[in-house]
Amino acid sequence: MQVYLPIAEVSVNAFLLLGIGGLVGILSGMFGVGGGFLITPLLFFIGIPPAVAVATSTNQVVASSFSALLAHLKRKTVDMVMGTVLLIGGLIGSALGVLVFSYLRSLGQVDLLVQLCYVLFLGVIGALMFVESLNAIRRANKPGARVIRRKHGWVHNLPMKMKFRVSGLYISVIPPILVGMFVGVLAAIMGVGGGFIMVPAMIYLLGMPTKVVIGTSLFQIIFVAGFTTVLHATTNHTVDVVLALLLLIGGVIGAQFGTRLGVRMKAEQLRILLATLVLGVCIKLAIDLLIKPTELYSLTAGMP
Repeated sequence: MQVYLPIAEVSVNAFLLLGIGGLVGILSGMFGVGGGFLITPLLFFIGIPPAVAVATSTNQVVASSFSALLAHLKRKTVDMVMGTVLLIGGLIGSALGVLVFSYLRSLGQVDLLVQLCYVLFLGVIGALMFVESLNAIRRANKPGARVIRRKHGWVHNLPMKMKFRVSGLYISVIPPILVGMFVGVLAAIMGVGGGFIMVPAMIYLLGMPTKVVIGTSLFQIIFVAGFTTVLHATTNHTVDVVLALLLLIGGVIGAQFGTRLGVRMKAEQLRILLATLVLGVCIKLAIDLLIKPTELYSLTAGMP
């Protein structure tokens, strides 16, 4: 069943969009990521213009993240205090990112920037997570191996400390705010919730337990992605409501299944699966950038 997307100005199969939304919803529930790192490239692949894909995918990120967050709240695996600190930085970063996005769009360079950002960040983060997860699995499989808790580093020596009871941490608020700002900028430019960077940063930089990280990441993603969507809709006018609605329906349903799957898996297994997905998307995008396109030229409406 074909549906016409008025802002994207293309016709797409409705069941394909529902399936993409459902797949990303499952990932959201399993890994604590909004799924934007996957849904935005998938929209590129089916012919949605990058500017519309970036702005619209944040809608689906909000819905799937909220659905998964409800399940984590029931299990009390959400650090609301840490999530609020991350959110403050995320909102600031999101506003800055939308300004950068608008400027680059006026120059006509936003499509290339978005795809290059995906290849760079997905490649680096995916490779680091994959290597670390493999090492963690090897250590866990060794007879008599013990899990050694990470010692305090420079992050724990910074001023303005706060106690985060659910995470069992007493650290400075400066690193969480900076992480939140960075993720907010990425949310605006790349159309992601930022979970693929937020989750590793919370585990390896802040030292939070993996089970708490997933729910807390989802809490922050909801508000940052929602704020980014509103800014894109009012500033760039690139949010396609029809596309967003179909992705939302699939995402909300998929998130509930993903949450149940995630509880049954070990933390190391979750991380290596996420790393594999990230690297797979990165490779596909890199190939698309390198191969010769079927159409060397395209006509687009000029910017006012």
